[in-house]
Amino acid sequence: MYPELMSGARTELEERFGHLLDKVPLLAQRHELTELSGGITNRNLRVTTPARDYVVRISSNDSGLLSIDRDAEYANSSIAADIGIGAKVYEYLPNDGLLVIGFIDGKTFDADDVSRNLERIAKSCRQLHSARPFTRDFDMFNIQQNYLKIVQERGFKLPSDYLDFANKVDQMKRALAILDDGKVPCNNDLLPANFIDDGNKIWLIDYEYSGNNDACFELGNIWAEAKMDSDQLEELVTAYYLVSRPEKVARAWLFALLARYGWTLWASIQDSISAIDFDFWSWGLEKYDQAKRDFTSSEFLENLERAANTH
Repeated sequence: MYPELMSGARTELEERFGHLLDKVPLLAQRHELTELSGGITNRNLRVTTPARDYVVRISSNDSGLLSIDRDAEYANSSIAADIGIGAKVYEYLPNDGLLVIGFIDGKTFDADDVSRNLERIAKSCRQLHSARPFTRDFDMFNIQQNYLKIVQERGFKLPSDYLDFANKVDQMKRALAILDDGKVPCNNDLLPANFIDDGNKIWLIDYEYSGNNDACFELGNIWAEAKMDSDQLEELVTAYYLVSRPEKVARAWLFALLARYGWTLWASIQDSISAIDFDFWSWGLEKYDQAKRDFTSSEFLENLERAANTH
């Protein structure tokens, strides 16, 4: 059945995950198993079979602490696949934390790729945002508060001055409520590695944080994760709306700041619970340092005003 096993060379991945993969008939005739890089929440395996290649996402039992709903991930991945912007979903075994999707053959983006493809990325986002509603909402204001409660109750690391900016978060929430025009199905975690370019279009992958959200959160988070400059935020937002929208640029800027502030706590939780070999705390502090600079900058007040004003 497995050539590498028949020769007596049982790989480490096969030793560790083979019993899970054996539960999925589609994967029974696998002849190659490799780990994909970039995952800092899941283990992601590429499984090659005579029929096709699959990606198997294997999650831990602690995902709930990170505001991940695996049932929602499965359902929303299926919705994204139905409209041709996400990989096809083949199997879901909730009790084993296992999701099987199709492998997309293409270039996985880095930050430079994102900055060079803003119009195409905006088009892919519009496609995703046109899907039928996802099964849950995603609100970083609420998630940040949930993360904070977990961090404080469990004694996880917290930057010493983190709570000093709570009032500014309240200011953002009030300003963003003024011109709120509703939610659309969003990925909410489009870091560069979650874009795959097959030469025709840019696919959006990884729906573990997916939920109905403000489109400007999606755009702001893309901009923040790729560490682009302010002109590129305006370019991305304009490409998405197909017309200049200064209030939406301001809105995306504020959501990017909120994302950095919230993901800082995500990193604290991961630093304490994850078995993945990754420096979560340094990753989070980098986001927090940028959030502090943004909170205390002149741009903060300027964008509060612009986000609430269409003129």
